Amino acid sequence: MCGLAGFITARDDKSPEVMARFLTAMSNAITHRGPDDEGSWSDAEAGAWLGHRRLSILDLSAAGHQPMISDSNRYIIVFNGEIYNHLMLRKEIDKSSSEIINWSGTSDTETLLKCFDIYGIKNSINKLIGMFSIAVYDKKNNDITLIRDRLGEKPLYYGMVDGSFVFGSELKALKQFPNFNNPIDRFALKKYFQYLYVPAPYSIYEGIFKLEPGHILRLSLSDIKSNVDLMDLRKNITQYWNLEEKIKKQSRDEQKNIDDNSITELEEILKNSVDTQMISDVPIGAFLSGGIDSPLIASLMQRNSSK
Repeated sequence: MCGLAGFITARDDKSPEVMARFLTAMSNAITHRGPDDEGSWSDAEAGAWLGHRRLSILDLSAAGHQPMISDSNRYIIVFNGEIYNHLMLRKEIDKSSSEIINWSGTSDTETLLKCFDIYGIKNSINKLIGMFSIAVYDKKNNDITLIRDRLGEKPLYYGMVDGSFVFGSELKALKQFPNFNNPIDRFALKKYFQYLYVPAPYSIYEGIFKLEPGHILRLSLSDIKSNVDLMDLRKNITQYWNLEEKIKKQSRDEQKNIDDNSITELEEILKNSVDTQMISDVPIGAFLSGGIDSPLIASLMQRNSSK
């Protein structure tokens, strides 16, 4: 699973040691998401603080520790999720690079950072197949970028608390930031009673939002520190993927040409999808329900396993 937390603040009334305790409290609130390891990174002068809790799945060594810094020393990342095609991306990078890439480990986090260095953040995200919520601090441009996967499998909250920009995998992390007193959002409460959940981009608290699936939020530190209205900050959100548009782009001819081969093709697609998600340095399994989908996935997993 893993979890991330952090904040950008203009506060100068607290020492770096006190700020570090703020970050620790936020990170400790989501220990259950990552019991294997914890880490933090900060630039006290810039007011940027990143924390991470790790559940080790790929590369159990220290080479997979987060927050992780790119080889260029430009990007610092905290990342929750898994990039299923990261080995293919490594091959692409190795093949296209004029220099030999000295990979430190085998984690998909390192692959992500190398992609950011080579392709930039937005172009890299369009290459990813996986589930993820990501926070990236760019030391060169002095900005923070929050990214959520295409269908929103991994959660990511953000908002303003006492003049500081805060973000994290769960609301309980944000609530640990000092002077959190954001009231209940009455509109979100109404939606909760209507749908039995709070739909994105809202959260149950005023001034705190969920980053929507398939979206990127990029904010400069100067905008955050100048106390720009949060709704103005939300204008910096862009959508990089849309399911409805993806479906519309499929040609009608493709949808009409359904024949006996379609079942075989579907099986191959499912097999490839399951195979890529079985890359792991720890034992993996499947939860079975009473439906068709989970036994199907389990059978495809078994086909790819010697156990």
